[in-house]
Amino acid sequence: MKTTSLEHTVSTSLPDSSLRLKKLAFAAIFAALTYVVFTYLSIPIPTPGGKVSVHLGNAFVVLGALLLGPLYGGLGGAIGLTIGDLIDPVYIVEAPVTFVVKLLVGVIAGLIAHRLGHISTQQNQRKLTQWVVIASAAGLLFNTFADPGLRYLYKLFILGRPAAEVTFAINFTVTAINAAVSLVITVLLYLALRVPLKKAGLFFRLR
Repeated sequence: MKTTSLEHTVSTSLPDSSLRLKKLAFAAIFAALTYVVFTYLSIPIPTPGGKVSVHLGNAFVVLGALLLGPLYGGLGGAIGLTIGDLIDPVYIVEAPVTFVVKLLVGVIAGLIAHRLGHISTQQNQRKLTQWVVIASAAGLLFNTFADPGLRYLYKLFILGRPAAEVTFAINFTVTAINAAVSLVITVLLYLALRVPLKKAGLFFRLR
């Protein structure tokens, strides 16, 4: 008998322990993907107050939130980017800021996508695309202001770096560029992965 794609979907009707285990496994995968993208596919830009990078790590933070929900998706991306900071002597001092900001990015995108847009059960393609764009844009917009802003305050008051203002201007510009590119990548990846993941039984139906 032919099985429908819906029957292949990982449903919230699974036992809680099994569902949590699957989400943890996917969160670990997204942590690894985010780390790899940030570490090996980034363009570093030296500044007087430190280093900033053009990268697509934020795209995978948001993508994880769209596929896994706000908590697991946000944690996966936040952990991946934080590890990337911890192994880099330039970024290591900013690792706490990275974890907090990226976790919030995932939570914001995930809550909008699943609590408001219900994207995992949405069948209308136009509405699905609309909510994916809205959720992704909200998370990345928050990151555009929160990331450079919190790093500026952290460098100025915690690390006592006088060049923090120079870094803020550059970091804001780079983060805005990252956000624009990440938005396009995130939306395209989510829409492209949705059907294959359903067929493979790896798509989470979230409420």
